[in-house]
Amino acid sequence: FIARQKVFFVATAPLNGNHHVNLSPKAPGSSVVVLGPHKVAYADLTGSGAETAAHVMENGRMTLMFCNLQEGPPKILRLYGRAELLVKENVDKSLLEKFPTSLTQTNPGFRSVFILNVERISSSCGYSLPIMTYQKTRSTLDEYAERKGIEGMNEYCLYKNSFSIDGLPSVAQVRN
Repeated sequence: FIARQKVFFVATAPLNGNHHVNLSPKAPGSSVVVLGPHKVAYADLTGSGAETAAHVMENGRMTLMFCNLQEGPPKILRLYGRAELLVKENVDKSLLEKFPTSLTQTNPGFRSVFILNVERISSSCGYSLPIMTYQKTRSTLDEYAERKGIEGMNEYCLYKNSFSIDGLPSVAQVRN
């Protein structure tokens, strides 16, 4: 079910109630791998923000949500737990091999892996969710990363991913 989803969602929150809760769409579901009965990981690409990493570095809380938006039985699956961040330079080769090479080996935008130790699993009906027709995956992020190259993406990550919108240290602080 997880690998078949075209998009999934990651939710995190900082400890400070005055800071922003984050909810990020991620794609595809094949970027998530099941490591065990209570452990999953997902490969993360460089983006314009770094809220997820900042929150995980602060407190580890994370929820992943998968929704069937295609034909077939309606379903929503949530995985709640504590996550850890592994920057790309610190990901063991045996873990990297579990992901599609197009995400972790050949994509200059690959920045990290999140490992979620799942404490609770819930599913709900999804009866009110729309059925949507998948057309294609946008190539904009991959094309941008290709143009920038590895060094350019590392510079971008340092510039855009050093702090969260609330000023919490984030992924670039760990990498550099």
